[in-house]
Amino acid sequence: MQDFSDRLAVITGGGTGMGRALARQLAEQGCSVAMCDISEEDMAESIAIAEKTATQGVKLTGFRADVADEARIEAFRDDALARHESDHVHLLFNNAGIGGGGSFVAGPRGQWERTFNVCWQGVYNNTRAFLPALMAADEAHIVNTSSVNGFWASLGPDTPHTAYSAAKFAVKGFTEALVSDLALNAPHVKASVVMPGHIGTPIALNSMREFAGDPENAPLGGEEAQEAIARAQQFAESGLSAEDAAAIILDGVKQERWRILVGEDAHFIDAAVRQSPERAYDRDFWEKEVQPQFATLSETVTASRKG
Repeated sequence: MQDFSDRLAVITGGGTGMGRALARQLAEQGCSVAMCDISEEDMAESIAIAEKTATQGVKLTGFRADVADEARIEAFRDDALARHESDHVHLLFNNAGIGGGGSFVAGPRGQWERTFNVCWQGVYNNTRAFLPALMAADEAHIVNTSSVNGFWASLGPDTPHTAYSAAKFAVKGFTEALVSDLALNAPHVKASVVMPGHIGTPIALNSMREFAGDPENAPLGGEEAQEAIARAQQFAESGLSAEDAAAIILDGVKQERWRILVGEDAHFIDAAVRQSPERAYDRDFWEKEVQPQFATLSETVTASRKG
């Protein structure tokens, strides 16, 4: 799919981050967009931003839906097709995600399952719901966002990271299996798995908002809360920008690449894990190989963003 003009794209998690950037860039290239998110306010802002540079004739719509809720996703599908007056969809970006559920052993079960269900079940629900519409198009592409944590389940040896990593491994495996499945049963539909490194998005802030009312979580207070918010804000303002990440993803789709690594840190970690898979979770692997290189790359990218 070399040209996105006069196409229809569906984006989950379109209210912030990479979802917002994808919507803006697609609209600029003449592609109409149906997005969902749990925040109507964030979606309205994304649509307003995209409309500023959208090509004439592009239509942008939003629908409030929790991707982990199959009934709401089916309602989202029906709304998208009705409002865009179409029986087909050309692009599906399964982008929505949250963080949380770090420890399977010591963390609250509710947070673990919520994180897993958004990051994995959301991909399943949307792919299942929109597959007939994708198959009805002359050509179509499913783009599933995994992560570097889809091939390396770690944030370092001192931080458990199980729910998010398990979900992202599932997304990666599902997408890779779809490549052959679609080639056999719907060859005009392609699939790509996206594996970003550190992208400067509000995912940490959104995750804090997601779990703020969870009774299983001890509420943060005082300095602890301020420190957590500061870390989340720093994450959003550092790393590769969401706009740069979206551009890499869309280029990968145009090139029909089934595997799209986003960011130099993603390329480095992928190579390091492939070279030493048995050492991937050893402390010295993190301290001597990953952490120094990751820190250097992160500082370089952050500096370039600010410059």
